[in-house]
Amino acid sequence: MRVVIDAGPPCRRLFGPDDAVIVVDVIRSMTTAATAVAKGRRCFPVPSPEAAQLVARGLRDPLLCGEVGGDLAPGFEITNSPWEVSRRRDVWRPLVLLSSSGTPLLDKVKHAGAVYLACLRNHGAVARHVRRHSRITLLGAATRGQFREEDQMCCALIAASLAGDGFAVADRHTASLIERGEGQPPEAFLCSRSVDYLHRTGQHHDLQFILTHQDDLDLVLQLRGGEVVGNQPEKVLACSQ
Repeated sequence: MRVVIDAGPPCRRLFGPDDAVIVVDVIRSMTTAATAVAKGRRCFPVPSPEAAQLVARGLRDPLLCGEVGGDLAPGFEITNSPWEVSRRRDVWRPLVLLSSSGTPLLDKVKHAGAVYLACLRNHGAVARHVRRHSRITLLGAATRGQFREEDQMCCALIAASLAGDGFAVADRHTASLIERGEGQPPEAFLCSRSVDYLHRTGQHHDLQFILTHQDDLDLVLQLRGGEVVGNQPEKVLACSQ
């Protein structure tokens, strides 16, 4: 049993049927997906605007949500905002989700034996669930080639939980991230360039949402057939509003 922390894209190796991969993108795509599924909304992550349009054609009244390079994608209704998704009442509309890093990374690893989505909202539930696997890779979604602080923190929390249950830490890089993450307060990632981007673009609601919604969902998210499926989306430990 082993756990390793890495980042991508690009992914340094191919994943096979014995691999469980956990994709982490705290700011913001995996937080948006978790929030959508927790509200009872279907969610379809896509790697590109073209793929979004293709998926949308097969859905009834889809809600296109996402960004390219930080800007609202052409033809999309809302940007990749967990706060905005949490406020919407039209939960019957399936969410087609696009981001610059997180959703393309999901597409890259979709052929692994099991693919999970994690953020600070559900890291505890994911850590408890994936113990059934023996080979686990945590992949932070690198933004402009950077493995950012919020994703390092989330990966470290899950890896530390697995290490405490007897999983071997695969390399020194993973061990270093676990050590660095021990005892950090929830706001430790505020030095991230992703946080700076939210400040510069006036998207303070998303940052506040992420800071105040940590480990509050007992929700395991898994990619199956192009859709994000939750184990029990109605089981919420704290209000998801």
